[in-house]
Parts: sequence; C-alpha cells; structure tokens
Amino acid sequence: MPFETANAGAEDADLIELVASRLCHDLISPIGAIGNGVELLTMTSEAPGPEVELISQSVAAANARVKFFRLAFGRAGPDQQLSEAEITGLLGEVSAQSRVDYDWRAPGETPRAEVKLALLAMLCLETALPFGGDIRAMPCGDGWMITARAEKARPDRAAFAALDGERLDLTPARVQFALLPREAARQGRRLDWSVDSEGGTIAF
Repeated sequence: MPFETANAGAEDADLIELVASRLCHDLISPIGAIGNGVELLTMTSEAPGPEVELISQSVAAANARVKFFRLAFGRAGPDQQLSEAEITGLLGEVSAQSRVDYDWRAPGETPRAEVKLALLAMLCLETALPFGGDIRAMPCGDGWMITARAEKARPDRAAFAALDGERLDLTPARVQFALLPREAARQGRRLDWSVDSEGGTIAF
C-alpha cells in the first residue's frame, strides 16, 4: 500500500518554494556568524591582512545573494509587501559584489509576488551579461518592464525561448527560465521578451 501524507496533494511549485525558503533561511544564520567573526578579527587586529578582507567580501556576497535567492525562489505570501528601501538596499548589496548593477525604480511598497517575478526576470537577463552591465526594474502601466543593457551582451536565445514554452535542457544555471513562465502563469501574467547584442527586455 503506497505511503501518503497529509500534504501529498501539494503542488510541486509550492514544494520548490518551501525548499528554497528553508535552505535560504538556514544559510543566513551561519553566514551572518562568519561575518560577525570577521568583524571581530578586524577590530582586534591593528592591520588586518588581505585574507581577512577577502573573507569579508565573500561573506557579504554570499549574504546578499542568499537574500536575493530567497525572494526569487522562495514562497511569496499573497498579502506580503516589500518597501522600496528594502529592495534597493538588497540590490545595492548584490551590485556591490557583482559586475552587474541592479537598479529598482518602483516607489513605495510592492507586493512580494511581483518582486518575485521581477527578480526571476533579472536572473534570466543576468545570463546575457557575462561581461557586466546594468539591469533595471520599473513599473510599466499595469505591469513591469525589466531591461538589461551592456556594451557587449551574449543572450542565449534557446534559453529565452523557454519563456514562450519551448523545450529547454535545464541546468542549475538555467532554472530561472523554467520558473519565471510558471510563476507568471500562476499570477495571470503574460510574458514578452526580446534580446539582442546590447542586452534585452522582459515585460509582464
């Protein structure tokens, strides 16, 4: 007789979000503890060596990226709102440790579900900027427009075609191309996209 649990009917998407939220939640504390340890080393040492600075930068990058992933891949409650300061602060931390500069142009509070879509779109466009560039998110009418610009972009058109439902051989680095259209459909949003040698745009 097959084993069943009370949550056997839960959708795969819900389970993916819960797993992502759990992983990010459990990683934040140890990363923060390492950061506190590095800060103590800096305070107790007259001349911290370059290895301490390297650890400090790595901790800051990991902390910012985990927070970003938690919003992009984790569960977004229907009534949750995020302030402009929270989002710009996080994207500023991510930008400081990346060749890509992330810009948020939405004043006031934004539903977390919409932030989730915007960050997934940013992750898709990020793959087109291997040499760095700028990614901007801004409201556009009743929807959103996420744009990426660079002097030299290399978009993977096969990956972006997955946003229209085309089959894609998934890898960990491409998982956002599968999750974005799924989340957009769940929120009743239609995706439009375009890419070229200077970047690309995703609207929803």
